[in-house]
Amino acid sequence: MRDVMPDIDRWLQEGEQIALATVVQTWGSSPRAAGAKMALTLSGGMSGSVSGGCVEGATFEEGVEALKLGRAKLVHFGVADETAWEVGLACGGSIDVFVQPLNATLYARYRELLLAEKTFAAATFIKGSAEQVGQTFIVEDGGGLETGGQKVTEAAVQAARTALTQGHSTRVPLESGELFIEVVWPSPTLVVVGGVHTTIALTTLAKTLGFRTVVIDPRAAFGSEARFPHVDQLIQEWPDDALRQIGINRATAIAMLTHDPKLDDPGLLVALRSEAFYVGALGSKNTQEKRRARLRAEGLTEEQLNRLRGPIGLDLGGRTPEEVALAILAEIVAARHHHLIPGERAAR
Repeated sequence: MRDVMPDIDRWLQEGEQIALATVVQTWGSSPRAAGAKMALTLSGGMSGSVSGGCVEGATFEEGVEALKLGRAKLVHFGVADETAWEVGLACGGSIDVFVQPLNATLYARYRELLLAEKTFAAATFIKGSAEQVGQTFIVEDGGGLETGGQKVTEAAVQAARTALTQGHSTRVPLESGELFIEVVWPSPTLVVVGGVHTTIALTTLAKTLGFRTVVIDPRAAFGSEARFPHVDQLIQEWPDDALRQIGINRATAIAMLTHDPKLDDPGLLVALRSEAFYVGALGSKNTQEKRRARLRAEGLTEEQLNRLRGPIGLDLGGRTPEEVALAILAEIVAARHHHLIPGERAAR
C-alpha cells in the first residue's frame, strides 16, 4: 500500500472515485506477492501494480466496472483461462485479484497505522453473500479493532488475530464466506552497529531496497554525520543502550560490524533476545566460536545463539566492502522472505 498511498491521498482530495485491486493469491510464476496493490480511478488514473505489467489492463477494466456497479469482485487470471494469452500470463503463473471500491473510512485507519509503523491485519471478505463481499475490518497488534461500522463475526475476527500471530497473509474459509487476511508489518529496518566502511555501502544498498537505516557507534570518528549523511538515524551511544531505545520488532535486521567484542558482545546480548528477524555478526568461524562461548557464559541459551548468522552474509566470493555489503544484504533479504534454513551457516 505504501507505493500507492500518495496517489490515493491526492485523488481523495480531488474527489475522485477510487477502486483498489489486491493480489490475494498466486500460483507458479507470478511477479507480485499476495498483498500487492493497484489503485485506479474512473477518470483513468492508475497507480501501483498487481502483476508487474501482465494483467494491469484487464484489472483496470474490472476496477472501473466495480466502481460503476458499486460492487466488489474476485477475479482469476491464469494460463488455463481462454483470456490468458490476452492478459499476458502465458509465462505459466496465475493470480487471484480482488477488486473493490475504496472504503475511505477504513483506508484512513489503514493509512494511520501504516505511517505509525504499526503491525496489523486488514481482513476482507472475498467470497460470501452479495452484502458481505468487500466488507473489510482491521485488527491491530495489541487488540484494537476497526470495522467501519460493519457487523463482523467473532469467527472472522479470531481468524484475523490468528493470522496476525502467525505473521503472514493468508486466505481463510469460514462458514459465512472466505477472508483474505493481509498482515502488514512496519517498514523493514536495518540496524548496523559499527560505522566502518562496509556500513556505508550496506546502508546505501539497504535504502535502495526500501529499508529504514540506523547506524550505531559511540566512536565519534566512526559514527559521524559526515560519514553517514544518508542514513535515517545515527546514534552515538553504546550498542546495548542504543538497541534498547530504538524499539526492535519483527521487521528489524541487525548487523554487527565493529569486529570488537567490547562493542559487539553487549549489542548481541540485546539483539539475540529481541524479536529481530535477522542478527548477524562479522568475523571468521574461529571468531564466531569464541564469540558464542562468551555469549553463552553471559546467559544466552543455545536457541538464542543459533539465531546468530556468522560469518555474516552469503558466500558470494567477494572481498571488497561493497561486495561484502551485497553479501550481507542478500542474506538479510533471504531471511526476510524465509528463504534461509534455520541454523544454516554461511560458508565465508
